[in-house]
Amino acid sequence: MKIGISTKDNKLESSLDERFGRAPGFIIYDLASETFSYIKNEQNLTAAQGAGIQAAQNLVNSGADALITGNVGPKAYQVLSAAGIEVYLAANMTVNESILKFKKGQLEKAAKNNVEGHWV
Repeated sequence: MKIGISTKDNKLESSLDERFGRAPGFIIYDLASETFSYIKNEQNLTAAQGAGIQAAQNLVNSGADALITGNVGPKAYQVLSAAGIEVYLAANMTVNESILKFKKGQLEKAAKNNVEGHWV
């Protein structure tokens, strides 16, 4: 299973970024091999609109099965949900801490978007 985590940098010690669509990037963590890769999200940092949709599509293309983030808007949630990617909410922690909490089943699973569109 692969987990996408919205992050401010490309290290496991980096802070989780609570913004999904406008996060600087995503760590894609493979639970089976305990390895990770990093996907930049630079093209969406200053997008006038559609950042969440594009970030969601990038996550789908990465092969992620789940997402850990702080907030996700309605259009991004729709894309993720249609692709079968489950969304888990986390805040005020590092990427590594969020992975550990995910493994222990301690993160809240989002049943829908938790913010409206164009949230910055």
